[in-house]
Amino acid sequence: MGQLTQQDIVDLRREGYSDQEIAEAVQEVQQEEAMGIPQQRQDPRQFAQHSAFAPQGQDNLIKWQLELDNILERCEHILRGDKLMFNNGNLMWTPQLDAQDNILNEYGVQEIMRILSMYLNRNTILSDYDDPEIREKVLDFGRELNDLFFMKYEEMGLVSLEKRKNYPMLIREMVDIVHSAYKRALHGGEKRSLREARQISQTEQISGGVTVNAGGMQQQQQRGVLNPMRYIAGKYK
Repeated sequence: MGQLTQQDIVDLRREGYSDQEIAEAVQEVQQEEAMGIPQQRQDPRQFAQHSAFAPQGQDNLIKWQLELDNILERCEHILRGDKLMFNNGNLMWTPQLDAQDNILNEYGVQEIMRILSMYLNRNTILSDYDDPEIREKVLDFGRELNDLFFMKYEEMGLVSLEKRKNYPMLIREMVDIVHSAYKRALHGGEKRSLREARQISQTEQISGGVTVNAGGMQQQQQRGVLNPMRYIAGKYK
């Protein structure tokens, strides 16, 4: 199996797949190839519920929906200047070789992550805010974060003019991340979504995970060949 291009990775991220999920899917296909299992070029987006990338079952979907650690982990890697690289077919974060090239120092990264962890959590997304409340909270957050950088920029590693050029974008990125978390709580939308997911889960458990074909015969749902990586044409031969 050929390695994914950077555009492939970008496309998969746009589909909503995490870097860990991409690496796991690549490994799955490599194992199948090593075992001589033929690869079927089906578009997995037509069968998302059977996808190796999709959460397995509604319980996992709910857990994934509430778990924000992967977002925080990605933020920390980016703030540290880590780069995504392939290692033995696995997509892994690789530390920046020269720490001097990082925008923030270790203290700066830890300070920003401490702040983000106070906002990117279940307490935020499972709340119930209206739009004016969200606007006010995010505006206050942006102002306070801006003041923090202004007062502690040297301690956080912005010691040169070249590094300080990144300051406006750093503020924008952090504000947008927090804003997205609050938007999930708009009018209790996240809680409502979880209730609907639980209802679907109960229905699927009652059905026993079987489908009925046109002739009225019951058959088990199939998976295995529907790895979401296979929609990248020409990758699996």
